Amino acid sequence: MAAKGYIETDRQVRAILEDVHSGIFKSIYLLMGEEPYYPELVCQAIIDNCLQDWEKDFNETICYGADVSAETVITAARRFPMMADRQLVVVKEAQQMKSLEDLAIYCQQPLDSTVLVILMHGASADKRKALYKSVLKTGVIVESLPLRDYEMPQWISAYYNEKGLSIHPEASLLLAESAGTDLGKIAVETEKLLKNLPEGVKEISVADVEKNVGVSRQFSIFELTKCLSFRENAKALKIAAHIGDAPRFMLPMAVAPLYTHFARILKYHALLSKGRPAPGEAAKVLGVNPYFMKEYDAAVRNYPLQRCTKVISLLCDYDYKGKGGDAGEATPDQLLVELVSKILNY
Repeated sequence: MAAKGYIETDRQVRAILEDVHSGIFKSIYLLMGEEPYYPELVCQAIIDNCLQDWEKDFNETICYGADVSAETVITAARRFPMMADRQLVVVKEAQQMKSLEDLAIYCQQPLDSTVLVILMHGASADKRKALYKSVLKTGVIVESLPLRDYEMPQWISAYYNEKGLSIHPEASLLLAESAGTDLGKIAVETEKLLKNLPEGVKEISVADVEKNVGVSRQFSIFELTKCLSFRENAKALKIAAHIGDAPRFMLPMAVAPLYTHFARILKYHALLSKGRPAPGEAAKVLGVNPYFMKEYDAAVRNYPLQRCTKVISLLCDYDYKGKGGDAGEATPDQLLVELVSKILNY
């Protein structure tokens, strides 16, 4: 079954990893999707647990799609294990295999003694074709879709909880801003951070992220949205100028999170129009940690409904400009300062 979103994917992957660590394997795994973290996590877990070290010489085949044909993979998969209960055949970068769809021939009747892993990096099999349909019947499909920006803080909090740690909401936002939607980068930065933490620390603070990941809250998009919410004009303009000075800055990188922020303010207006929500309800509807509700309470006061809709329209205009439309001679950094100035003066 293919998961529909990151929560379902995470739940599915947890179940697979639990089986794999218990020595329970399916005949075929099709691991695919634009977001590579979960497919690669499952693939590595299978490689680490499928065979004992002494069994791998004769029973493990790892190849790459650009270097093999479907016929070669099928021949390997149809071999029987030597002095082991099973053999493992892994095709990495399978999207580069010209004859990928021909693997459907094997997948329709796989051997119980072979574990075949088809790992596609940043790509997916065509769901209308035979390979996908045959694995759906005889094996396991993990489809990992990219997370949206606003989903990242929640994912990060859950990821840290798995490790027996909590992370401050502001630290989670800062880490999300640093890594974008790259889950693999989050994992790498987390491992680096954990190695440098003093023993016994159970909550990750903003200072921990700033020190170990190399990002600064002071000049972040997260801090910019906060200043806009509270209408701290001078500070907001200073942050905008600093963000725009960053190497390879592109305006849509800033417009997207600003749009998400003001869309939440608009949604909060709609919620409040029906009466004051119960504690925690508004945060759930907005998809934010309850810690940030004081900011949104200030934002709805500072951006009444009409002003908020004008800001969202303005953000759409600047998104267009940032993508090359009608920007004139203005540079991306100048456009960002101009945008922030207009938001503050509405």
